[in-house]
Amino acid sequence: MNFKEELKQKTEMAESVVMKFLPKEEGFARGLAEAVNYSMKSGGKRLRPLFMYESYRMCGGCHEVIEPFMAAIEMIHTHSLIHDDLPAIDGDLYRRGKKTTHAVFGEAMGVLSGDALLNLAYETAIRALFYPGDIQKIAGALKILADKTGILGMLGGQSVDVTNEKDEVWQIKKDMLDYIYLNKTAALIEAALMAGAVLAGASEREVSCMEEIGRKTGLAFQIQDDILDVTSTVEVLGKPVLSDEKNHKTTYVTLLGVESARREVERLTFEAINLLDTLPGEKDFLRELISYLAFREM
Repeated sequence: MNFKEELKQKTEMAESVVMKFLPKEEGFARGLAEAVNYSMKSGGKRLRPLFMYESYRMCGGCHEVIEPFMAAIEMIHTHSLIHDDLPAIDGDLYRRGKKTTHAVFGEAMGVLSGDALLNLAYETAIRALFYPGDIQKIAGALKILADKTGILGMLGGQSVDVTNEKDEVWQIKKDMLDYIYLNKTAALIEAALMAGAVLAGASEREVSCMEEIGRKTGLAFQIQDDILDVTSTVEVLGKPVLSDEKNHKTTYVTLLGVESARREVERLTFEAINLLDTLPGEKDFLRELISYLAFREM
């Protein structure tokens, strides 16, 4: 089986896992559940659940305890997209070729559905406690999920990005841009790889290595996003292009230019794969996935 066929199969598997944990659309809060499910069913690569599953499998895991964590990390990611698209932040009306959540359900429900998804993520991850497994491993994975999502992770990176826009600080230095990217984007990829490894019983050194692989992969992923924003089309990308230019945002492209940004993606990806190859376990698919993301076209 070639990589694209395997990716399709594994993405469908991750999709089916995520769908199992979505809320029922019933009762007085049905509208909120509909908004949550609309955003969760609007497509996406399901990369973070895939990273988590592959890390778990590579480190020897083979139980269903991984499933609530796979769903939870996709909920956290989708929550961040809903809030990114709100008028108070990016004000985007389309994502993945479909209208954004607030464009369909209104701004207030956009805020509430993002909040609901973040809370639902932890409600879902906690379900792992009812699966057969080591409680200490589950607690460790929960801590990683919380740490990488909060003030010192995803939300912290987002807050710096939003503050810069609010204060009309358009020209920022590379160290601040790296801080935003490493927290806003890379932190969840780190969390996926680390939590999968912890749940499988990996050593402290292996978990630390997974964190660094996620860090480099996440940064390369975001830089490639910068590149696609100026080289792709809305038809291919499924979301507005040239939005960084429109919003006067500093990116790796504005700092380094397209070709130097591409070289940085190559460097980070090469380093991530080299680190991956120091770990035990079957890793062919994960290696190809990291490379595929770095050079994707959408």
